[in-house]
Amino acid sequence: MQSVFHLAYHVTDLEQARRFYRDVLGCVEGRSTETWVDFSFFGHQLSLHLGEPFPVTNTGRVGDHMVPMPHLGLVLLKPDWLALAERLKAAGTQFVLPPQVRFEGEPGEQWTMFFRDPCGNPIEVKGFTNWEQVFEH
Repeated sequence: MQSVFHLAYHVTDLEQARRFYRDVLGCVEGRSTETWVDFSFFGHQLSLHLGEPFPVTNTGRVGDHMVPMPHLGLVLLKPDWLALAERLKAAGTQFVLPPQVRFEGEPGEQWTMFFRDPCGNPIEVKGFTNWEQVFEH
């Protein structure tokens, strides 16, 4: 079975969100109206609708860090993760958790970063050297 996830959430400014998702993250814009816009979020369907973003608190304990919950996440292979981290840095993105290695030398070793879109929605991007590591324990 093959699938693509669909996630819809609120943004306070469609044009500002468009610029971030399209120009910084590199997502491809799809259909839109005056109140929403769809993006191919690395092959998945993300729908941004005008409205008040969901409440977020730093309540997710991961190692020594408290991360924003809930959050949207993405898993990339390490070369793509590194390229995205550089694009985000070049765009002046303020990181909640800057790009770093987590669980180094352990099963599930990963590169991770947390940031927020311009409307405050938290996003985590993880990088792995191969897909088998994603569920390694």
